[in-house]
Amino acid sequence: MPHSEPGVAELVARVVAATNAHDVDGIVSCFAPDYVNETPVHPLRGFRGREQVRLNWERILPAVPDLRVEVTASVVDGNTAWTEWEHRGTRLDGTPHLMRGVMIFAAAGGFFTRMRFYLETVEQSTGDVNAAVYRIVHAGSGSHWKGES
Repeated sequence: MPHSEPGVAELVARVVAATNAHDVDGIVSCFAPDYVNETPVHPLRGFRGREQVRLNWERILPAVPDLRVEVTASVVDGNTAWTEWEHRGTRLDGTPHLMRGVMIFAAAGGFFTRMRFYLETVEQSTGDVNAAVYRIVHAGSGSHWKGES
């Protein structure tokens, strides 16, 4: 029987399992040598190459020793997977680590080749939707609107 390359859904399952096993080599093995990570909301955080993937996880896993990840939803279209993630654990200082967001993977040749990364730390202290909209539209303007002081 001929060997078949893993598709993008299989790669997602593999990277989840490797991450939950805290297996850096297993994580890195899912990524192409010339992998491209795009972080549209934070463009300077984008990078190229699986060695940065290794460096990132060599820093994250010891800092969150009980880290568990879960894909809470996903859609696969050809070689692209739209995935929603939750990362949960406890940092070394005892504070909770909770991140949620979307990662869009592209795969070819049995590896992830590209990802658009929209995963962020969950915060619960900056107010409701009205406070958020105010900050977005009035950042630095010094103006106030009804209900804001």
